[in-house]
Amino acid sequence: MLVQLPKDFIDKYTYLLGEEAEAFFATYNQPKASGLRVNPLKGSTDTFLAKQPFQLQPVPFCETGFYYEEAEQPGKHPLHAAGAYYIQEPSAMFVGEVLSPEPGDIVLDLCAAPGGKSTHLAGRLQGDGLLLANEIHPVRVKALAENVERLGVRNCIVTNETPAKLAARLSGFFDKILVDAPCSGEGMFRKDPDAISYWSLEHVENCAKQQREILHHAYAMLKEGGTLVYSTCTFAPEENEQIIEWLLAEYPDMELIPIAKEHGLAPGRTEWSRKETDMTSAVRLWPQLLKGEGHFVAKLRKHGPSSSKVKPVASTVTKQQFKEYEAFAKQTLSKPAAGILFTFGMQLYAVPESSPSFDKLKVIRAGLHLGEFKKNRFEPNHALALALQPDDVQHVISLESEQEEWKAYMRGETLQTGGSHGWSVVTIDGYTLGWGKETQGILKNAYPKGLRRHI
Repeated sequence: MLVQLPKDFIDKYTYLLGEEAEAFFATYNQPKASGLRVNPLKGSTDTFLAKQPFQLQPVPFCETGFYYEEAEQPGKHPLHAAGAYYIQEPSAMFVGEVLSPEPGDIVLDLCAAPGGKSTHLAGRLQGDGLLLANEIHPVRVKALAENVERLGVRNCIVTNETPAKLAARLSGFFDKILVDAPCSGEGMFRKDPDAISYWSLEHVENCAKQQREILHHAYAMLKEGGTLVYSTCTFAPEENEQIIEWLLAEYPDMELIPIAKEHGLAPGRTEWSRKETDMTSAVRLWPQLLKGEGHFVAKLRKHGPSSSKVKPVASTVTKQQFKEYEAFAKQTLSKPAAGILFTFGMQLYAVPESSPSFDKLKVIRAGLHLGEFKKNRFEPNHALALALQPDDVQHVISLESEQEEWKAYMRGETLQTGGSHGWSVVTIDGYTLGWGKETQGILKNAYPKGLRRHI
């Protein structure tokens, strides 16, 4: 085998899979699948396909997902920096399809880093409603916030809290909740061989204990009639069927909802649950049955009552700050950003109307970061540029990926433009990429220093 699997792992799945084991273990001698998911917040899939340079094949179980050849390296293309797509393991794309939030929903992604599933859910919301993306680990939450920003998400609150603290504040608040649970990572061994070094039978049991605790708090935050999707990237029955069986026994008002099985999607294994609960409504994604890594997905609905007394967020902007932002918006934007204006120090955000109060919560990103107040003026943030469409601004500097000028912009260099329009949005192939300030024929570069490339 190309991947050195632990003996206990081999023994366990040889026993569990029986005649299927040979085909399962053979996948570790096969290359992993690479995928990207088109970001509908930046434009339609058809528009993207007409402009992108890659050889793509559709992922059959995700309408915006595509396979690409690893040698193509789409992470280095400027359209990636513009948030036109998110590079994501193909099987992981199925999870957001199952939860499938609709515009206006109030949604929680409880274990959200690095942001693949959060940005998928945000695309489904289309900027209408609220997405709260939470990550307990302070390092990983930074990657989450960066990906939410890059994909131009306007209506997402990123928090760095424990599930227990969120549940104490947001009981019965959410229409839809995703728990993509921390797990033993068995389904990622081919994609990430480092995950093997953390694996043990004891680690599987410890993960299951943590998953039960997370689901306890997720249940408390779900509205009556709300939908919960539980997913893992592991094969372990202890973390999959047996967790769902525990949840149904612990909360009798939860109902397991069938998920359609097609394109190689397989049912959950009833025989792997301890009390013979019917698990065929859930889905298993096996690498020997489809082009992707291992996942488990279950969808549940809550029928019992929930009480919610959540304090709404209130604007904190002063009259002077509003005047300065309004002056910028009138000069630069076609229309000001929607939402409640909220300040953290001198930083200004547009917070979704349905947001709860942030009081005593550790918030990393409060909706859309509009910019910063500086000496009686307002300076826009990079996040605002990424969240805009070219029609949302009064002046656009258009660059094309087939030409070399975009490289100079992403290096942080000034550009010769011949105009003097002030704050302008720079686009790449029609996708917003960042800000520049055009004065006397020169565009002063405002692309963030931390994102600049030496190309």
